[in-house]
Amino acid sequence: VQLQASGGGLVRPEGSLRLSCVASGVISVNAMNWYRQTPGKQRELVATITRRGSTNYADSVKGRFTISRDNAKDTVYLQMNSLKPEDTAVYYCNTDAYSRLTLSWGNYWGPGTLVTVSS
Repeated sequence: VQLQASGGGLVRPEGSLRLSCVASGVISVNAMNWYRQTPGKQRELVATITRRGSTNYADSVKGRFTISRDNAKDTVYLQMNSLKPEDTAVYYCNTDAYSRLTLSWGNYWGPGTLVTVSS
C-alpha cells in the first residue's frame, strides 16, 4: 500500500490550498485522515472522514478546512481556506486499508507534504 499526497506549497495568510492523497495497492479503504506536525510538536489529527462520509475536525480548523473523499478513486482531499501562519506544518495522510498484496488490514502513512503560510 502506498499513500501519495500532493498540493502543498507556500501561500499567503487568508489564502487557500487543496491537498490530495491517493491510496494505491488497496482493495478497500476505511477512514481516511489528515494529520499535521511541526518541529518539536506531536503529530496532530486535523480531520477524519469515514467511508460513509462522516467527518470530524480539530477545533483549530473547524469552519476553515473541509475533508472529502472519492471512494471510487481511493482519494482523500483537504480543502484549506483562510489559512493562518499557525497552519504551517507537514501534512500527512493516513488510513486503514486492506492491502492487495498481503490480503490483510493495516494502518498506512503517506510521506507528507509541506504547507507554509507566510507573507
